[in-house]
Amino acid sequence: MNILTFNKRKIDKQKISMVTCYDHWSAKILNETEVDCILVGDSLAVVMHGFESTVHATVEMMELHVAAVARGAPDKFIIADMPFLSCSRGLEVALETVYRLMQAGANAVKIEGDTHQVNLIQHIVEAGVPVMGHLGLTPQSIHNLGGHKVQAKDEVQASKLIDGAKALERAGCFAIVLECIPTKLGSCVSQRASIPTIGIGAGPHTDGQVLVLHDLLGVNPEFSPKFLRRYADSHSAIQNAVNTFHHDVVERAFPSLQESYR
Repeated sequence: MNILTFNKRKIDKQKISMVTCYDHWSAKILNETEVDCILVGDSLAVVMHGFESTVHATVEMMELHVAAVARGAPDKFIIADMPFLSCSRGLEVALETVYRLMQAGANAVKIEGDTHQVNLIQHIVEAGVPVMGHLGLTPQSIHNLGGHKVQAKDEVQASKLIDGAKALERAGCFAIVLECIPTKLGSCVSQRASIPTIGIGAGPHTDGQVLVLHDLLGVNPEFSPKFLRRYADSHSAIQNAVNTFHHDVVERAFPSLQESYR
């Protein structure tokens, strides 16, 4: 998949699949799957580093994980999140961040928000870097939003989000992530936008869907938002495998002679 494929998929009414991952081993597995593209999300601050929110993701952190994913998935289109405030501290800081993420192996960057980001997005696109937008629940603004809640539930907020999507499209975004918004609004934005929408908690009518790999694999049973479908129970599988290894060691069943060097 490449930057031109996204728009073609929308025109052909073919859904786009995107999976968020953060490291080399998982990227290597995804590289051998049929999934269309990979997002290296700033959610790595939470999933990989144990912080409470994505605001703790740094440029250095993103750069390191993007490079690991790029080495593991050389055949996939990779989008990297611009971390907290990297787009709000001036053009020079933003472009330096874009430079570092692209040098690390990203094929595009993702930027949260609309009105205050439009000029920056336009500049980045004109510089030759593809930009994916992100509307609805924007985790970097979680403190301002009052927590992880469904966004744009009333008519005024919905209208504002639709206007934001149009602004991002005019600025040159090649796609927009829609997070945690009502199904009807997700459908409305997807119909009105000429660029594809990728939903997470935005209903079935967006042009594509994204989930975090750890979530769809069921790594954390405590994380259970309404939009999540688990495709495996990795938590139990890993737990059982490690316990079996422990018991084999204690009972002297591992290693066997066949697993030992002569």
